[in-house]
Amino acid sequence: MRVVVQRAKEAQVIVEGKTTGRIDHGLVCLVGFTDGDGEEEIRYLVEKLIHLRIFNDEQGKMNRSLLDVGGEILSVSQFTLYGDCRKGRRPNFLAAAPPDVAENLYHQFNRELESRGVTVGTGVFGAMMQVQLTNDGPVTLILDSRDLVKKR
Repeated sequence: MRVVVQRAKEAQVIVEGKTTGRIDHGLVCLVGFTDGDGEEEIRYLVEKLIHLRIFNDEQGKMNRSLLDVGGEILSVSQFTLYGDCRKGRRPNFLAAAPPDVAENLYHQFNRELESRGVTVGTGVFGAMMQVQLTNDGPVTLILDSRDLVKKR
């Protein structure tokens, strides 16, 4: 599981001309899944996300978490996070989880965030989406559940 995290002042997802998800302050999370991802990877990355100290304190240092600042998450499914561009000019997406598996994991990820008290806006799984955001900083990080394996 991979999540590209962007600290945002505001963000929204538009599908077919309609806003499906919107946040005022928090994190935009582009979320992708691969074979073998499940509850353990979701719990690990949710815990990491909500406690990651990437919001500024009074001194301008990144010492506050999403929970500390009362931020929201805009969650957007993105299978292209598992695109392999090493050969040729067209990426292959063989490492991405099949759509039915990924969709279930994506909804589970969002429910897990909500169960921790986080307000979650979303895109529409599998749809063509326009993501608009004001990146705050800019701050952009990549989280990968493979780090969980390294911790064991």
